[in-house]
Amino acid sequence: MKTGKYRYVVALLLFIAGAINYMDRAALGVVAPILNKELSLSPSQLGIVFSSFFFGYSIFAFVGGQLADKYGPRRVFSWAMGSWSILCGLTAAVTGFGTLLIARALFGFGEGPMNSTTNRTITNWFPRHETATMVGFTFSGQTVGSAIAGPVVGLIAIAYGWRTSFVIIAALGLVWIVAWRIFATDKPAENARVGAAERDMVEASRGAAHPAEGGDETTPLRGYLFRPSTLALGVGLFAVNYTLFVFISWMPSYFTNALHLDLKQMSILSAVPWACGGIGYFGGGLLADAYFKRVNNKLLARKVSATVPLALSGLALLGVSMVSSVTPAVILVACAVMFLTASSQACWAVMHELVPGRHLGGVSGFVHLMSNISGIVGPTMMGLAVQYLGGYSSGFVLGAVIDLIGVLAMLLVIGRRTADKATEAPSTAA
Repeated sequence: MKTGKYRYVVALLLFIAGAINYMDRAALGVVAPILNKELSLSPSQLGIVFSSFFFGYSIFAFVGGQLADKYGPRRVFSWAMGSWSILCGLTAAVTGFGTLLIARALFGFGEGPMNSTTNRTITNWFPRHETATMVGFTFSGQTVGSAIAGPVVGLIAIAYGWRTSFVIIAALGLVWIVAWRIFATDKPAENARVGAAERDMVEASRGAAHPAEGGDETTPLRGYLFRPSTLALGVGLFAVNYTLFVFISWMPSYFTNALHLDLKQMSILSAVPWACGGIGYFGGGLLADAYFKRVNNKLLARKVSATVPLALSGLALLGVSMVSSVTPAVILVACAVMFLTASSQACWAVMHELVPGRHLGGVSGFVHLMSNISGIVGPTMMGLAVQYLGGYSSGFVLGAVIDLIGVLAMLLVIGRRTADKATEAPSTAA
């Protein structure tokens, strides 16, 4: 039976993929207080392990985006989910620092295509005026996965051992692939479940969009990769991801070591910031699209939606660095995560105003590669701060400084325009 809103089925699948992705990714941080004792890891070694994930992840963020442009997101997502799920399960077999480092690095290769392929899918399946909402909704699955990882992985680890938790969550990804292959296609026109009105509405909206700074579908990919606006957006998303990746890796250890929570308390309370992160993704997307529809300067609308919450997250991080009791610390961490995720979805939406659809996967992957260098730097820097610079507070202050740099890069470098030259597609869904 054909429907006028089938694109939301695809959005739900992307949401679930994000949840599985971040549950798999956050699992190591959740069990770190157990694992580092069993494997005799120092804080700096643990930071290196966390960072090793991002070497392969950064490379395949770019490669995965190009593959999604060339082969379509249906196939690329299937390959990625299958490989990272298997590697997640194999984490249960590690025996020490060396094998854990190798397993985590290979795991990063599998997860690399996630966000750029999601952004490519949104370009294919959704009209322009729904971009931020759909980026926010699908990416909010990532924070749901992080929120679930705390209690689920933590309680499984307590009951059955930390190795068992990796095997169980790995199996979820293999089940998802079956649903993805059944219900998703690369484009609405290829799916028999999509009605003509919905297909035409998406095609008309995307056909009306033009890059804000010039260029079109005939401009080669390299014409977009090293533009100042692309590089500035990479710096902005680097700032967003820096602290998000620090929290993914170090929040459980911060809660147990600095706030003195036991493993059960940590597993429950760590869900609070990630639940707020989901609000930031989805709520921020709704607000960003509402603002986008009300103003003529579409690029400026996306920039405002990206920079304001990023600045607020920096203030929240400064607050975290100044408190030592549980309640204010958890509240401020939750606020920081919420503002960071709100900024993240807006950064991804900015790309849709700068790049034509044909190259969105490749440019998304390149910007994602730049931003994921923060994953290499951030967890290691926090580990060094904990071991050599007096604790977590100095690491949070550094995160606030990096947020400020990201805000300035996007405000000062990404171009402005006084009016949207593209004819807007109808704003009502079919």
